[in-house]
Amino acid sequence: MKIDRRSFLSFVIGGAAGTALSPLPWKLTDDLSIWTQTWPWVPVPTDGEVSYVNSVCTLCPGGCGITVRKIDNRVVKIEGMKGHPVNDGGICILGLSGAQLLYGQMRVREPLKKVNGRFKKISWDEAISEISKKLVELRSKGESYKVACIAGSDRGTVPELFNRFLTVYGSPNFIRTPSIQDSYELTLHLMHGVQGMPGFDVENSDFILSFSSGVIDGWGSPVRMFKANSNWRDNGGKVIQVEPRLSNTAAKSDKWIAINPGTEGALALGLAHIIIKESLYNSSFVNNYSTGFNRWKRHVMDGYSPEIVAKITGIDKSVIVSLARDFARASKPLAICGRGQGWTPGSLKEFMAVNALNALVGNINKEGGIWGLAEPDYINWPELEMDSAASRGMQEGRIDGAGSGEYPHAKYLLNRLPEIINSAEVSPVQALFVTGSNPCYTLPDTASVKKAFERIPLVVSFSPYIDETAEIADFILPNHVFLERYEDVPPVAGFQKPIIGLSKPVVDPQFNTKHVGDVIIQLAKSMGDFIANAFPWETYEDCLQTTLGDKWDTLVQEGYWTDSNFAPPAWAQGFETASTKFEFTNDEINSLSRFSPVKPEGDEASYPLVLIPYDSMRLASGFIGDPPFAIKTVEDTVLKGKDVLIEINPATAKKLGLAEGRYANLTTPKGSAKVKVHLFDGIMPGIIAMPRGLGHTAYDKFLAGKGINFNELIGPVEDTASGHDTAWGISAKLAKA
Repeated sequence: MKIDRRSFLSFVIGGAAGTALSPLPWKLTDDLSIWTQTWPWVPVPTDGEVSYVNSVCTLCPGGCGITVRKIDNRVVKIEGMKGHPVNDGGICILGLSGAQLLYGQMRVREPLKKVNGRFKKISWDEAISEISKKLVELRSKGESYKVACIAGSDRGTVPELFNRFLTVYGSPNFIRTPSIQDSYELTLHLMHGVQGMPGFDVENSDFILSFSSGVIDGWGSPVRMFKANSNWRDNGGKVIQVEPRLSNTAAKSDKWIAINPGTEGALALGLAHIIIKESLYNSSFVNNYSTGFNRWKRHVMDGYSPEIVAKITGIDKSVIVSLARDFARASKPLAICGRGQGWTPGSLKEFMAVNALNALVGNINKEGGIWGLAEPDYINWPELEMDSAASRGMQEGRIDGAGSGEYPHAKYLLNRLPEIINSAEVSPVQALFVTGSNPCYTLPDTASVKKAFERIPLVVSFSPYIDETAEIADFILPNHVFLERYEDVPPVAGFQKPIIGLSKPVVDPQFNTKHVGDVIIQLAKSMGDFIANAFPWETYEDCLQTTLGDKWDTLVQEGYWTDSNFAPPAWAQGFETASTKFEFTNDEINSLSRFSPVKPEGDEASYPLVLIPYDSMRLASGFIGDPPFAIKTVEDTVLKGKDVLIEINPATAKKLGLAEGRYANLTTPKGSAKVKVHLFDGIMPGIIAMPRGLGHTAYDKFLAGKGINFNELIGPVEDTASGHDTAWGISAKLAKA
C-alpha cells in the first residue's frame, strides 16, 4: 500500500500536518492570548526596559539556540536564535512555551523531604547532611556499589559530575535513559569502530529514506528537521516514509509506504538484495574500504529476496524493487531509522541493516550522508585518586548488567533495572539519584517501574517539577530551570559537526532552588577525604568556566562554539575497526544473531490487534511534560476533554462494532484503559495507535489526569543482540465499553 503526494490530497490529515508545521492560526493564537491572561499566577510585566538574552534550550536533545525577550527582569517571549547552526531562528512549540515552565505552578519552590508519606520543607544544608549521612553509612558497610544515578544524558559537565561522584564514591552504576542513541552508538562502534555518535548531513541529502523515523515529528533536533524538510521541497529532494501509520512525516513525504510494524530491518535487507543483485552499489567503497561484504552478501542474497521480504513486510514486490533502485541511483541518499522521536532504542540488527544501506551506496562520511563523530573531549579534569572502598565498589558488576556477560557492548540497560529490583529479596539499589529524567513516566510498564522505585530506601530527585518520579522520591532537591542556570550543551542529536552550546541564566532564580552541579559539589565536600578532593571547584560555575577554557568567551558572546573547519575523515582514515575499514560483518557482528522481526508481547488468539504509539510535536513525551500553552494546541481527535482517542482503521472498527467517538475498553497483557475511538484511514487494518505524552499523574491541573500514559500498556522486550528495549508495540484487544 502506498500513497503518493497527488492522491494523498484527499486525506484530511494533510491539512492537520500543515497546521502543525506552520505558524498557529490567528484564531488559535488569539484564543491562547485570552486564555493565558486569565490565570491569576501569570506575571504581567510592568512597563520597563526591553532586553534580549541569547541562550540554549535544553527541553529536548535538540539543543536549539534561543533569544529571550525580557522586560526588566521578566521573560515575556522566547524565540529561535537567528544564525544558530542548529535551528537558525526557528523554534518548536515546547521551546516557545518555556516561560510557562519558568513561572508555572508546577515548580518545586524549595527542597522537600517526605515524612510519613507527605512532603515537608527542609533546608538545603539539612537535606545534603541527611543524604550524606546515608551515603557514608552504605560506604562504611562496603555497599557503595548499591548507589546509582539515572540521568537524561551522559554528555556534558553535569552528567560527568554525577559520574565522577559515583566513581570516587565506589559505584559503577551511572545510567543514561534509553533512546535510539543507544543503538546508533553501538552500530557505529561495531561497524565503524567509532566511539561516539552519528551525525546526519540532512541538509545536503537529496533522498531521505526513513524507516519509521518521525522526521518532522520530533526526531533529532525538531526545528532543524523542519528546516531540512523545507529545503528538500525547495531543492527537489525526496522523502520516502516507511511506517504502518500515516504520521505527519508521512503526510509531508513524497511517498508513504505502509509496512507491517517491526519488519523495517527486513525491508532494509531486501533493498540491499536488489542493490547487490543489480550491481547498483558503490564498488569503490565496497571493494576498497569495507570488509566482510562477501559474507554479508551471502546472508542477504539467501534470505531476503523481494518475494520473501514482500511476505514479511506486507509491501508489494514491485514497490521494494522500485524503492531500491531509486535509493541507489540518487546522488546523496541517506537511510535513517528510530521510531517516532526515538525514545526507544530498538533492534540493533535493524539499525545495522539500515546503516549497511548507507555503506552500500558509499554515503558514509560524505556530503549528504552519515558521519561518525567522536565523543566530545573538552572535559579534561584531574585524574581521580580513589581509596580502597572506592576501588572495591568499582570492581563490582553493574546492577543493570551492561558491559559484561551477555551484553558486553551495552553501556546502559535501564530497561532491565525494574525487573532486577523487583525480583530481588532486597533491592540491589539502596540509594538512587535521578536528574534530567522521569523514568516513572517514560519507561515501559510504569507500574513495575514505580513498584521498583518504591523498594529503594533512598530516592533523590533533582527535578524542578513535581513529576511522577519526584512524587515517589524521598527528597526533592529542585534544580534551577533552564532559563535560570548555566550549563554546557554538548553535541546535539544527529548534528553533523562538533558543537557546544551554552545555556545561560536569563533571569535570577525565582525560588529557593539550587543548581544541581552545586549540590553534587557540596555533597562531595560534605563527605570529605578522597571524595571531597575529587571536586576542587568551589561552585559549578567555576567548574564550567574552567572546563570550557578558551571556549568560554566565545560561548558567552555567541551562545555556541563549533569547529568551522571540521570535515568528516576520508574513507581511508574514517574507520577505527580492527581492519581499519567499514565492517559489514565480522565474527562479533555475526554472532549477535541474524535479523528477525521483533514480535510484540502477547498471543494473537487473546489479543488480535496490535497497539503502537505515535509521537506529536504538540505533546512532550520525554522528561518534561507539556506546558499549558502546548496542551491547549492538542487536537480533539487526540484528546477530547480528559479522554484519549485511539486511531483505528474503519474496516477494523466495523468488524468490532465500534464507531467514531464511542468509548471502548482497550486491553493489553500489561494493562487496560477506557478510550474513545477515532476512525482513521491512514492506519493499517489490525493496528491501533495511541499518542505518547498524555496520562500524567503529576505536574498540575492543566496536564494531570488527561488521557492515558502509553507506557502503562506496554512492557519492554529485550533485544537478544544488545539487551536494549526493542518493543515497538504490544498485542491488544478492543471491546465496546
